[in-house]
Amino acid sequence: MIDVIGVSKKFKRYHDKATTLKERLLMLRSSKSDTFLALENINLHIDQGETVGLIGHNGSGKSTLLKLITKIIYPTEGKITTKGRVSSLLELGAGFHPDFTGRENIYINASIFGLSKKEIDKKLDSIIAFSELEGFIDSPIRTYSSGMYIRLAFAVAVHVEPQILLMDEILAVGDANFQKKCINKIKEFKKQGITIVFVSHNMEDVYQICDRVVWLDHGHIKAIGNTKEIGEQYLAAMAQNEGDN
Repeated sequence: MIDVIGVSKKFKRYHDKATTLKERLLMLRSSKSDTFLALENINLHIDQGETVGLIGHNGSGKSTLLKLITKIIYPTEGKITTKGRVSSLLELGAGFHPDFTGRENIYINASIFGLSKKEIDKKLDSIIAFSELEGFIDSPIRTYSSGMYIRLAFAVAVHVEPQILLMDEILAVGDANFQKKCINKIKEFKKQGITIVFVSHNMEDVYQICDRVVWLDHGHIKAIGNTKEIGEQYLAAMAQNEGDN
């Protein structure tokens, strides 16, 4: 279960360019800046076992909302409540150390999600098998492609027994066969009653997975409702915007 109540998020935007660490530190003190609202007065309730898609143009606030739900960042105003273990796939490589091997990073990443070493030991073979990275699991992950990164990250995320799974464009990377494998795993989680919040620009994936969608536009909720109905409205609006440009 997820409750988002009256949530707004402001970020500070700096106008001076900094190229060195010293310049960045000085910029924090003296640079001209202003604030902008990434999200404003968001109210959203997601029931346990529901699969919800977040759609909207780049910069609409989708990724910011997911980061708020995972508590990577915190709201400027409002409150977010979650019930159950949260597992997330938000940024490529997040929670991984590039100089450690895939195997070592499984332990690091799974421990971040709250698993003990003993629990990870039991799941290790299954995680490696799901990732299909047996031949690379003892190589540093800085040698991995983006597709290999997402294989490992997804494999860990779905093996930590989450009650809530948050995903941000995870199917945009990787080959078609693994994408299909991910979709099937998500459908399996749906049957198990796991809450899923899913961000994607691929509306076919959204139609296939989501019970309903939330359309975000410039930090506001423009519409919430039936996946097909709201999805078609969103696509029509995007097509019109492209035509106007």
